[in-house]
Amino acid sequence: MRCNIVHPQAAELVYEIRRIVEDAKRLEKAGVEITWENIGDPVAKGERVPEWIVEHLIAVARDNRSWGYSPSKGMSESREYLASLNNARGGAQISPESIYFFNGLGDAISKLYRCLNPGARVLSGSPSYPISGTYESFCAKQPPICYHLDPARGWLPDLVEIRAKVKENPQVAGIQITNPDNPTGLVWPKELIQEVVELAGEYGLFVISDETYHRLSFSGRETALLAQVIGGVPGFALKGISKEYPWPGSRCGWMEFYNEESAPEFKRYVRTLLDAKMLEVCATTQPQMTIPRVMADPRYPGHLKARCAAYGARAKEFEEAFRGLAGVHAVKPEGAFYAVVSFEQGALNAGQRLNVENAEARKFLEGVLADKNLSQDKRFVFNLLAASGICVVPLTGFHSQLPGFRMTLLEQDDSRRARIYRTLREKVEEYLQSA
Repeated sequence: MRCNIVHPQAAELVYEIRRIVEDAKRLEKAGVEITWENIGDPVAKGERVPEWIVEHLIAVARDNRSWGYSPSKGMSESREYLASLNNARGGAQISPESIYFFNGLGDAISKLYRCLNPGARVLSGSPSYPISGTYESFCAKQPPICYHLDPARGWLPDLVEIRAKVKENPQVAGIQITNPDNPTGLVWPKELIQEVVELAGEYGLFVISDETYHRLSFSGRETALLAQVIGGVPGFALKGISKEYPWPGSRCGWMEFYNEESAPEFKRYVRTLLDAKMLEVCATTQPQMTIPRVMADPRYPGHLKARCAAYGARAKEFEEAFRGLAGVHAVKPEGAFYAVVSFEQGALNAGQRLNVENAEARKFLEGVLADKNLSQDKRFVFNLLAASGICVVPLTGFHSQLPGFRMTLLEQDDSRRARIYRTLREKVEEYLQSA
């Protein structure tokens, strides 16, 4: 073409959670029964949305306003309700005008980084939810800048390292946390969030807290929200209903902004996000309108409590399944509905293989493993897929230097879930002993 139209970071737009589906579908056609453990969709795994939530949606659909555009920031009654929820918890107080709705948090995250000065960077955890790190890196046209979550410490980060990364990288303008964390299931202690906020205040940074799963915690303690500890530091939280109701197909998420007036640059940045939203008119109306109805329903707390209890029980099953297995860390998740198995340094090598009975699957695996640049955990994940049909996501797909894999806690059938955990342990053990 007349000029190069390819973005310099185009190769970085990789979403391993869905990318592996193409390969799994090929194996499925070859006769391999696939067990989908790659994506966090409770509905796809058989979780039923309660009928009373469905009835609220039906009532909203009968409101003729739900068929039209919403205001660019979102429906006023929904933003008023969410502001009142935030303010009742204490901490930073916000008005409905400080809440912006988006078409899912993927949309929110992409705008977050596209509206940021390309020279300003956001320090984020590793491993981390891939959309966030990928968009940050794509827009900055540079590799992500990360602090590490340590499986040997229950996935807790080291504040000394976070401070060092901030000092070493003067272009860092913000620090991002995910609480509860995807993929690790870490629930951040309130004191640690407070220390991050204090560090941000010291260096003139803002703080982003992805709180998508904040009501899905089974750690035994309430999830601390950024608003409760933000003080006078600029920051914002990301929230949504996709995982809560659950209704991932709603594509309904929002940002809550704190201390917009604390710095003129932050105020202008928040305004830029609104301007970008106005160019696209608005977010989807009907999902927004369900929020005051569903969340204020007296059945909602019990609904969430039951879901947390189920995920908590499965987290214990996960921990038990991998207990005592040498060469790996399998930390019991405390929130969200994911679990990670990470491999210890030196545990993986290119000579390791699993026995694959299906001839077509063996042929597929040989072709995949011919790629000499394939990461060690991807080699395991493809071996696992071909040998057992279990589809998980390589941990390096989460901007992680640690090899491993992420699975979900979403399987509803107890016997099937026990078989998945048992098979995973057997295959990890077989793989580690194969060479």
